[in-house]
Amino acid sequence: MEHIDENALREAAQQFATDGIDVVRIGYSDLIGTERGRDVLADRFDRTVGDGVAFCRSVYATSPMGDVIDIAGGLSAGLPDIVVVPDLATTRPVPWEPGVAHIIGDIYNPDGSPSEESPRQVLKRVVERFAELGMQPVVGPELEFYVLEQDETKPNGWRRYGDATGNVYVAGLKGDPENTLLASLRDLAAYGLDVVAANHEFSGGQFEINLWHSDALDAADRAFRFKSAVQEISRRRGKMATFMAKPFNDEGGSGFHIHFSTVDGEGRPLFDDPDGADGLSEIGRAAIAGVLAHAPALAALHNPTVNSYKRFGPDTLAPWLIDWGLDNRSAMVRIPPERGRASRMELRLGDASANPYLAIASLLAAAYLGIRDKLTPPDKLEGYGYDPTKADRLPSDLGTAIDALEEDKDLADILGPTFVETFVAYKRNELERFSQFVTDWEFREYAYHL
Repeated sequence: MEHIDENALREAAQQFATDGIDVVRIGYSDLIGTERGRDVLADRFDRTVGDGVAFCRSVYATSPMGDVIDIAGGLSAGLPDIVVVPDLATTRPVPWEPGVAHIIGDIYNPDGSPSEESPRQVLKRVVERFAELGMQPVVGPELEFYVLEQDETKPNGWRRYGDATGNVYVAGLKGDPENTLLASLRDLAAYGLDVVAANHEFSGGQFEINLWHSDALDAADRAFRFKSAVQEISRRRGKMATFMAKPFNDEGGSGFHIHFSTVDGEGRPLFDDPDGADGLSEIGRAAIAGVLAHAPALAALHNPTVNSYKRFGPDTLAPWLIDWGLDNRSAMVRIPPERGRASRMELRLGDASANPYLAIASLLAAAYLGIRDKLTPPDKLEGYGYDPTKADRLPSDLGTAIDALEEDKDLADILGPTFVETFVAYKRNELERFSQFVTDWEFREYAYHL
């Protein structure tokens, strides 16, 4: 286990007192990206966290409905502990909770070894692979979400906030009648998440906030915090923010697009080559090829729910095929038109329900494999991106994607076989529970006539 410096803990506790912080919230990501954590009194901080903070290991495998799924070393092993060690460098005051600071924790086993199921540790391991190549990944996350308000007349008790058609890319009260987005943008900026812009998205009640690019771990930390913060800020306003992939039949889904490039030890961009095909270097093209080669397995981590696959289809602005193109938003991998330091790929595969650590880690793992193995991408997409004669289809359901992840041994080797085994077990349980649940659609379709 990473040693916790006693002097650093004492200095942190003194800084909390100076800053008027009386509660420290230690948070970390479970498998699906939900934040788990504990509030610690600041005047007991150094004493309480000196040896880490213990949690039950099966918190990784607790479903949204509270089911404890048996993973290796979990329920059947007697529900042993994991240990959360605060990463003091991630300390941030919470603007909307006066007197509260937030710290992200790293997860270890009781014997001191890093937890292989921890999404943050998975990403750290992948970043280390790039370091072995003398490269540092750079990532810029883009997340969409819906804001809902309570409505007792609706079957699920919620309606879309500010619901109106044709408000894509509008700003101000027209699409945000209570300035909820504007207030959120200010809170998120004060939280140190390096958000840069916000806008109303395509569907009624749907918004997008962009985060600036940075090294992969920092970008994932900020995206993880971003999702929790947006939800918490909405709760404080009596609303609900959801990153569910497709919450409504009559509107589009919410995406999680990831911009990715890599630089060398001197900070030079490695995807750019003015003399290369399409202005891309061989490294950039190999990274694209790796992402395409492992796309079926990536779907399990970028589209991780049963609901995710209802977002896909022709003319949805979500990718449908395993392809890439130049400044083409119908392709799975889009290469934006900028070159030089801004040379990058945009992976448009993911939906907003994806765990930021795992989405970024799996993208980097696939790109790493492409770079390591010097893969060559197929011909780029020209024009319309929903013609299945041009490229292979992405998985059309979670079960197929989980099968692909389980079968992709090269990707599992980079992400960690224990992590993949745990994730697959968790998701197979989700599929089993869904297959046994009677949906509203089934009742509507069959009850009257059959």
